[in-house]
Amino acid sequence: MNRIACLAIAAGLFACAPHVPAGAAESRYPEHPITIVVPFSAGGDADLAARNLAKAAQNMLPQPMVVLNKGGANGAIGSMFVREAAPDGYTLLLARVGSQAILPALQADLKYKWDDFTPLGLLDLNPMVCVVNGDAPYRTLAELVQAIRAQPGKLNYSTSGPATVLNLATQMLLDAAGLPPQAAAQIVYKGGGEATAAVLSREVQFSCNNVTALIGNVKAGRLRALVTTTAQRLPELPDVPTAKETGYPQLERISGWSALYGPPNMPAPLVSLWADVLLRLSKDKEWLAGVQNIGSVPNVMTPAATARFAEEQYRLFRDLGGKLNIQIK
Repeated sequence: MNRIACLAIAAGLFACAPHVPAGAAESRYPEHPITIVVPFSAGGDADLAARNLAKAAQNMLPQPMVVLNKGGANGAIGSMFVREAAPDGYTLLLARVGSQAILPALQADLKYKWDDFTPLGLLDLNPMVCVVNGDAPYRTLAELVQAIRAQPGKLNYSTSGPATVLNLATQMLLDAAGLPPQAAAQIVYKGGGEATAAVLSREVQFSCNNVTALIGNVKAGRLRALVTTTAQRLPELPDVPTAKETGYPQLERISGWSALYGPPNMPAPLVSLWADVLLRLSKDKEWLAGVQNIGSVPNVMTPAATARFAEEQYRLFRDLGGKLNIQIK
């Protein structure tokens, strides 16, 4: 019997028996620990998402998932590591919007394309929130936009780089408001944490960042959230209006996200097996609580739906980058 046939049988058995003990069948996948590669450093949003997944999946797999951080080059190093791995299901990628959509859209010499992987499923969305200092005079997004309009180039906003979701979210806001890209001045910091600190210290007037990086300071009143890029209000921030409520529904398209990818050409039985695992994960109370604790929104998708979502995200950032002449060099 060939390898793919064995995987097909294993996938069927696995779907019916999620708690099979390790070693029950020597030919059953997985036979040894699975590595989930995080293409960013430890402690960030991607790392937290991967560790939450690995912890919850241990109850659904006969072997553990081991998190491996391979940061560098805005996520490209870890992504390439998985792209070049064997498609046997033992090396997977914690895919992120930056490394799997923004980089392929804006970096011409990138060594991989947005569709060079095998999507296994979307895990969660990490919405953006635009904030000002808790003592700032701007009480609403409309007031902030009006201040930018009245003082072109005078207000500053913090990002972690020109081709990051922090900058692109602000640029989409300016574009939706009919303002030029230079209407507010971008100040670049090393990362999302530093970008948030800049608002807290009043070095800049505002920032649009992942809710994970902001929620603690928003709840403490040190930051004031003006909008979330979600279709519905976040349960953790019930008083913060959505993009549509503020008159900028375009912002709903901007969000951080995590997905599970495999190397190219993973066998269909393995893809189906992981789709089943993630479907059960979407109903797991421990995993759901972990996602919500880090400020994300659970949003598990099938492999096919994830591929369509990733393509839409790639096209969004490609078109936005072209319009604003943003490139990664």
